[in-house]
Amino acid sequence: MVPLKRRKVVPPHTGNTGTGCSEEKASIKFPRVVLFLVERKMGASRRTFLSQLGRRKGFQVEELFSQSVTHVVSENNCGDEVRKWLDSQLRAQDQKPVHLLDISWYTESMRAGHPVEILERHRLQVHFALNGAKCCSKAVVFSVPSYACQRRTTLDNHNTILTDALSLLAEKAELSEEDGRGVAFRRAAAVLKCLPQPVTNMMQLRGLPCLGEHSFRVIKDILENGTSSEVESTQQSERYKALKVLTGIFGVGAKTADRWIRAGIHNLRQLQTSGQTLNQAQRAGLQHYDDLNLPVTKAEADAIGEIVEEAVVSVLPDAQITLIGGFRRGKLTGHDVDLLITHPDEGKEVGLMPKVVSWLQSKGFLLYQKTTINSYLESEEGPRRPSSNMDRFERCFSIFKLRHLSREDRGESESGCRLWRAVRVDLVVSPISQFAFALLGWTGSKLFERELRRWAGHEKAMSLGSHALYDNRQSRYLRATSEEEIFAHLGLEYIPPSERNA
Repeated sequence: MVPLKRRKVVPPHTGNTGTGCSEEKASIKFPRVVLFLVERKMGASRRTFLSQLGRRKGFQVEELFSQSVTHVVSENNCGDEVRKWLDSQLRAQDQKPVHLLDISWYTESMRAGHPVEILERHRLQVHFALNGAKCCSKAVVFSVPSYACQRRTTLDNHNTILTDALSLLAEKAELSEEDGRGVAFRRAAAVLKCLPQPVTNMMQLRGLPCLGEHSFRVIKDILENGTSSEVESTQQSERYKALKVLTGIFGVGAKTADRWIRAGIHNLRQLQTSGQTLNQAQRAGLQHYDDLNLPVTKAEADAIGEIVEEAVVSVLPDAQITLIGGFRRGKLTGHDVDLLITHPDEGKEVGLMPKVVSWLQSKGFLLYQKTTINSYLESEEGPRRPSSNMDRFERCFSIFKLRHLSREDRGESESGCRLWRAVRVDLVVSPISQFAFALLGWTGSKLFERELRRWAGHEKAMSLGSHALYDNRQSRYLRATSEEEIFAHLGLEYIPPSERNA
């Protein structure tokens, strides 16, 4: 085999494109896609022509290979040859995942004027070594879109051990108010959740989006050793365990828990004897701590839905009640129950929540409740950035007193137990004109919704929230009466709730 030409490696901090032209850099339309064309079998003249064509169309095409490259394009070379050449350019531990692509992907992208989706036919197939021996079969190489809202993610997760580890590290980061790190781990876990088969070899992950160096180290540790030392260390951390316990109290966030830990409070008993002043929500959360940290079953969610429906229709006939959140995505258990309420006649829902709360209180169903009014105002200049990620609907945050279901439904004896349990319930009232957006936003998953908003902003110059969709280019709101219409406005294939479990 004729060896591939070795090219000088440029350190990533130089940012050298080989052109030295600031005008070309300024015209880059796709900064996250950094291309390198392999000269072998392509020829210098054709490579120069294709590179210039790509730059004219707004692509960043590197003249010299470096760690900043994300897509390696080759013509008439097999994947093993290109992989061997890449390994000769950088040490294995210094390499970042890259897409190894056939020239067909590049030419199709040139015709489209943007990077097209990477399909299996575009990928160069790479054989991999296992325990030092050449494997006779090809590795199963995965390809997924960059945004979670482009993927279909069911509850059938083939990589639970890996995703649980990354989710735990995400939770650790979030409890430490390192939201950026938390999102990075969540995105990495979401990629693994959508894969059709278990990951068995690191080679399978080459070129996948959202998998950073830290996530790669964790995955590699688990594949090689069966567990992650970082995850085990986190689980044994006294601070992490204290944060988990204290934020498990309804009404307690990471900041409050951190303040208590610095005051020497690490568990519920210490909190109860500390003399700390608790607000009404925290007192209720502490009182019903055990119940509120038990999973809520689908049967219990349905039972609460029936009670709320009885309350709603008693004061507003023809109102509609929808079970949302994880249960709408097909989950069998959850940590709370979310219900969305609307009425087909715009405006009739105004003033509904206080009446529903009054009915529930009169029947003894509420152990705690706090109601907020609808503060959403639609501006002609487009939606203003909210002070928090929460929407502005009329809402009731509550703790429900739910009678235990029958022994047959529960699958256990109730002898010696209380006849009821406490359950977290959120009630949300939406005008019918905003119902589709509220339904989409409250169905989740949280990461799926985050990615929808990111797609809207980065790819479509739109602003998406649980109230409306605004086109910033046209300076107008895009109305919708269904989730399907919202996906269509965003230029996305519709994904049903059962496949939004990112």
